[in-house]
Amino acid sequence: MRRALIVGVNHYDHACPLYGCVDDAYAVKSVLERHDNGSVNFDCKLLCCIGQTDRVERGDLRDGIEELFNSEAEIALLYFAGHGYIDETGGYILTTEARRGDDGVSLTDILILANRSPAANKVIILDSCHSGIAGDAPTGGQVASISEGVTILTASTKDQYATEQDGRGVFTTLLVDALSGSAANLIGEVTPGSVYAHIDQSLGAWEQRPVFKTNVKRFVSLRTTTPSITIAELRHITEFFPSSGAEFPLNPSFEPEIKGRDPGMPPPDALNTRKFAVLQRYNRLNLLVPVGVPHMWNAAMESKSCRLTALGEHYRRLVAKNRIL
Repeated sequence: MRRALIVGVNHYDHACPLYGCVDDAYAVKSVLERHDNGSVNFDCKLLCCIGQTDRVERGDLRDGIEELFNSEAEIALLYFAGHGYIDETGGYILTTEARRGDDGVSLTDILILANRSPAANKVIILDSCHSGIAGDAPTGGQVASISEGVTILTASTKDQYATEQDGRGVFTTLLVDALSGSAANLIGEVTPGSVYAHIDQSLGAWEQRPVFKTNVKRFVSLRTTTPSITIAELRHITEFFPSSGAEFPLNPSFEPEIKGRDPGMPPPDALNTRKFAVLQRYNRLNLLVPVGVPHMWNAAMESKSCRLTALGEHYRRLVAKNRIL
């Protein structure tokens, strides 16, 4: 079971309005609800406030967060887009009726609930100003107090504002992009670490800087997208390359094209051309390179070989250890 509480607050009674938070919340809900193949992913609960009639008040948000983390879910994920506040006691996320910054829900309280949660993985994603303070010890300083299984990803540091652009949060636009596949690995898995890497690389040194804090033994997959290569094809990598540093020899029978052949060259062989098609896919994904020639076509026609790249060796080891399911 995967549960997500997704919150977007545009309207504030006593603070300046925001414009993209509700749209951001709907976008996050849409991308998290299902995997790329249409299968169910997160069971999402949405709390949104556009105006006076559909309010998100402190008690409602606090109750929702308690309910989220009071479960034995595989993943309990909290996403919040709205105003944030920081003072000497810590950080807060603000709800509709807040008259002052510390009227909001305390980030320290949220972290306590996440730390105590029986859920296997707890993920907190905050698109709000000063949200980078989340996870810091209440006494201040650089010490984080994050229990095992907790991951925090925020739009900005504790000293920065989270910005909107073209009616959307800059951070959440990149987050949705990452979950949609931009941060997927070769087999289509999107993890919190890969999401952070995508956002971090997309923002310049002079822009808001995302913050990532985690205490996990291994990253959980937040969503799966269409893989760049099928698992079945990837598993053949150990057949082509049974050991580290091995090279796979080629000859003209691997190349299906007749054009360009010299007299006496062997014709295409159906089994070899099928193998060559897989090897070419490996090549396009930077898993292997031809040896001594610029292209795989040359390697086949000149009876050269191909070898794995560092990335290819990584996936060969994963397949050999049965880590690719």
